[in-house]
Amino acid sequence: MERVEIRTKESTELIDITREVKGIISSKRVDSGVCVVFTKHTTAGTIINENEAGLKNDILKLLNELIPKGKGYLHDRIDNNAHSHLRAVVLGSSVTIPIENCALALGTWQSIMFVECDGPRRREVCVAVIEG
Repeated sequence: MERVEIRTKESTELIDITREVKGIISSKRVDSGVCVVFTKHTTAGTIINENEAGLKNDILKLLNELIPKGKGYLHDRIDNNAHSHLRAVVLGSSVTIPIENCALALGTWQSIMFVECDGPRRREVCVAVIEG
């Protein structure tokens, strides 16, 4: 398993990690299989979508509107970040991408995005490559 280190700058942000994951796939020289990208953090997620500035802002706006900070969540009694945990639940912690001909089988506009929900922080994403 490989790891990608990420330093986030905002409380909530999307970071494209496709290039780093493609680099890992390239170094493994796996012709066919799957790649699993997983975050070990309970206040972050991983998604696949288009890396376009307007869409990224729309996703952030949606998260803020759907699960706003400071709405009286019970977990806020502990460390005031319940909204971050709830956003991570909606986003999910991993994505799985097929590998074909030694490359990620992503669609034309698809990118692998790390979603920070409780930053800024130093984060880590695990990348597992399974030959098959």
